[in-house]
Amino acid sequence: MALDPEDLYEVDSDVPDLGGAVLLHYFEGFMDAGSAGKLVAEHLLNSAEHRVIARFDVDRLIDYRSRRPTMTYAIDHWEAYDAPELVVHLLNDADGVPFLLLTGPEPDHDWERFCAAVRGLVERWDVRLTTGFHGIPMGAPHTRPLGVTAHATRDELVGEHRPLPNRMQVPGSVAGLLEFRFGEWGHDAAGFAAHVPHYLAESSYPSSALHLLEAVARATGLNLPDEDLRSASREADAEIDRQVAESEKVADVVRALERQYDTFMEASGKESLLAESVEHMPTAEELGTQFERYLADPEGYGNTPER
Repeated sequence: MALDPEDLYEVDSDVPDLGGAVLLHYFEGFMDAGSAGKLVAEHLLNSAEHRVIARFDVDRLIDYRSRRPTMTYAIDHWEAYDAPELVVHLLNDADGVPFLLLTGPEPDHDWERFCAAVRGLVERWDVRLTTGFHGIPMGAPHTRPLGVTAHATRDELVGEHRPLPNRMQVPGSVAGLLEFRFGEWGHDAAGFAAHVPHYLAESSYPSSALHLLEAVARATGLNLPDEDLRSASREADAEIDRQVAESEKVADVVRALERQYDTFMEASGKESLLAESVEHMPTAEELGTQFERYLADPEGYGNTPER
């Protein structure tokens, strides 16, 4: 007997007319290099008033033993429990246009049922576009132009973004499955992956989050303030430059990646990976190979014929 997807969530009784709204989503637990997606979600919630209008049943969707929630122990008793939440927030952009943000841990169970539940909310509220976002590692230096990879259920939704040159199989995610299923169901859906230098993938990298926010704003037409994220980006970039300047080894790695990046760009006459044609665009594996070769033999890196 099939379980009803509507049993997975509860909706607030006081939800305004949302016809034509956009639903953004970010799930914790999948790849998010530089915490780019997390930074965007936090920025949106911190920059505008919001309230929860739908709440998913995390007891059915989350494996607590694989991602144990935090509890606080104080001297002789349990003081607090950080219960996980998978919720839909209602926000307004700078022009007062309402939009939705689905955030929380990526479900461990019932992916198909969860997707059907989100579909139910999309159709219930007449959502026009569903959009996800996160960060991916890129084998390129932070000193060169980086950007965003886009994908969608219709070519028109990708806009100016260049497609990746490769056909590949990657580990699945709820965000990816949502977009795939929405395409089958005839709903517009898109996703954006910010490029993050792989040596910054484990750190918070606001610059990539800023690119991600700008891409989401262009695709959705929302007026999303970016001042706080832009300020955090400047501070983080200054700190990265300081650390690079203080470490000759790190500086050597960055220079090696710059040389590799520039070699590809000079060969094509382009200025960035975003402007590169799909036939000649270097993959992360190609640039990452050069990075690994450098780490294995820094002194002989520039003298090898394969470079």
